[in-house]
Amino acid sequence: MSHPKVVSKGEYEVLAEFRYTLRQFMSFSENAAEEIGLTPQQHQALLAVKGFPGREQITVGELSERLQIKHHSAVGLIDRLEAENLIDRSEGSNDRRKVFYFSYRAWSFDFGETSTIHREELRRMAPQLRLLLKADYQNFRRRKLAL
Repeated sequence: MSHPKVVSKGEYEVLAEFRYTLRQFMSFSENAAEEIGLTPQQHQALLAVKGFPGREQITVGELSERLQIKHHSAVGLIDRLEAENLIDRSEGSNDRRKVFYFSYRAWSFDFGETSTIHREELRRMAPQLRLLLKADYQNFRRRKLAL
């Protein structure tokens, strides 16, 4: 039986800093969503729909996977988005049992501008994220101070 590897203080610092950096971005994103009248969850859902690979529609299962929420939570979120006319339903052309959700209204208000602001924030954070992703745990503090 192998013994678990001992995690060094430097490794804890990198992991904690990475988590802190992610949380800073999430906080930024939540505030940006609220500024345009969306809840953070609505913003995440609309972004998942608009940014789904290869198409601008999504199934409930795909949305629950993208948001990492339970299927029934995704159904409730979709119902609320539909009630606010933020998304529409359409049956699949090949499989009428499959229901897709799409949103054209997402771009009729400041959603596009908010996405631009998010991109700029990610660019601002990129050096710190790169440092954390390539962290040499022993030299982490020294390089962080150089930023």
